[in-house]
Amino acid sequence: MTFDAAFDQGANRQDCASWNEPCHAPLQLNPDFALIRDGYHIRIADGIDALERRIPQLIERMYSSRGLRTYHAELVRCATRTTIAACRGDHLVATLTLGLDSADGLMADTLYRDEIDAFRLAGGRVCEVTRLAMDPEHSSPEVMAAMFQLVYVLARMVHRMTDLFIEVHPRHAGFYRRMLGYTVAGPERICPRVGAPAVLMHMSQQEVDELIALHAGQPDSTARSLYRLFAPPAALIALQHSLIGA
Repeated sequence: MTFDAAFDQGANRQDCASWNEPCHAPLQLNPDFALIRDGYHIRIADGIDALERRIPQLIERMYSSRGLRTYHAELVRCATRTTIAACRGDHLVATLTLGLDSADGLMADTLYRDEIDAFRLAGGRVCEVTRLAMDPEHSSPEVMAAMFQLVYVLARMVHRMTDLFIEVHPRHAGFYRRMLGYTVAGPERICPRVGAPAVLMHMSQQEVDELIALHAGQPDSTARSLYRLFAPPAALIALQHSLIGA
């Protein structure tokens, strides 16, 4: 099955008025969903009290270890945000949050509203990854790939977003460019939330479609791409259905 055929077959449009409108309707994700990779369980943290208590602690520990300030580390439940967590046994090892655009905008608008508005004005449906933290003792390409695979399924396949942004420290920009295909979309500025330099990076979700079609399902490939650790397109449809309990 080609990527386009799999994507069209699995498109969840029941909560959208049309392809041109994002799915911002409240979405009840499967509370029992878990993606198992390399001995780690990756799941949606929202509504799981034990994870919601531990995630702020992980963020504070990882950010402070790098000399960064933490900003509102506590989780606040919001219909436009979904938090993903990776655990090994009872140990929380990584987390990130997917934020959809809303009337309040994105967190990245604080520094980069003009840059992001250019995509909005062109008809883009924008979202962002924030609050990314990973315990270096459990740093794993498989875990990182699994979390960004869930970001893709949620952003692209469920909510129909077109453009994903992330603010990263300039020294990490090369990793996102090489391994995930991001490009720099905004100049280096000081992020007031963490008190450190940041650059805005952007990834077209259509480009992710193409990278998945090219690399996914090839874990033994020598390609320097996390997309080789993604599931093939048809399997992503099954993952989407499991995630939303369809």
